[in-house]
Amino acid sequence: MEIPFVKMQGAGNDFIIINNLALHLSKNELSQLAKGACRAHLSLGADALMAVDKAKAGGDFRMRFYNADGTEAEMCGNGARCIARYAYEENLAPAEMKIETMAGMVPAWHLNKTTYKVQLNDVTRFEEKNFAKKTVYYVELGNPAIPHLVMAVSNLAEKDLADLRPLAKQLRNWQELPKGANVNFYEIVEDVVIVRTYERGVEDFTLACGTGSASVAYVVKQRQNQFKNPVALRTLGGKLEVQVQAKQLFLTGGAAWIAKGELSEEALCSDKI
Repeated sequence: MEIPFVKMQGAGNDFIIINNLALHLSKNELSQLAKGACRAHLSLGADALMAVDKAKAGGDFRMRFYNADGTEAEMCGNGARCIARYAYEENLAPAEMKIETMAGMVPAWHLNKTTYKVQLNDVTRFEEKNFAKKTVYYVELGNPAIPHLVMAVSNLAEKDLADLRPLAKQLRNWQELPKGANVNFYEIVEDVVIVRTYERGVEDFTLACGTGSASVAYVVKQRQNQFKNPVALRTLGGKLEVQVQAKQLFLTGGAAWIAKGELSEEALCSDKI
């Protein structure tokens, strides 16, 4: 079975996107497809797989999101922008659309050919915590919640990710958080916020994380109310902007179309002989 796909990226997060309105793949089949297709070098390779599915709660469509390890996640901000462009250009949704996600409804807007804005799930929990005598902020978006930890790190832009990885793994698997969390390190340099994110499901640093960047922007605004709005963020994958309005977060950035084609069965098979 050959599976039509589009590959897109937003701020360096790359995604395989399929139209499940036509394919009718089950939850288990989507999970297995993600594990097979997202493998770097052995297959198409991506951070995650997304599927456009039938709306259930009044949205234009439902966004199904599967990490590279096959686990289904609540939502992804960079992914939401990419799937919005996919749905708009494939005539599956209008220029102003509503996307159903596991974490709640996500409005999205087509701004120009490559730029989209999404309203992320509202902040539903915000706490200051202590981890090994260091201040860390816990932010949840939506319900069920997308969990994020946010920590300030000096000279972040110059740090090797290998030096940050041990701490990121400890925080990601912190026993105090039953679901674990995405881990976001940040540093303010003049009027720009540098961000590095270690993501659940990928289990490593990625080039960017939309909900992670938004969580950082929220923390920055809570700590420095006079910080400019929208908050400009610089990730390894590019620039993002987050408008913070009370507990509402609006994420704006690029959604780039990389390729369109068909996944073969060989691309989904195990590499074992």
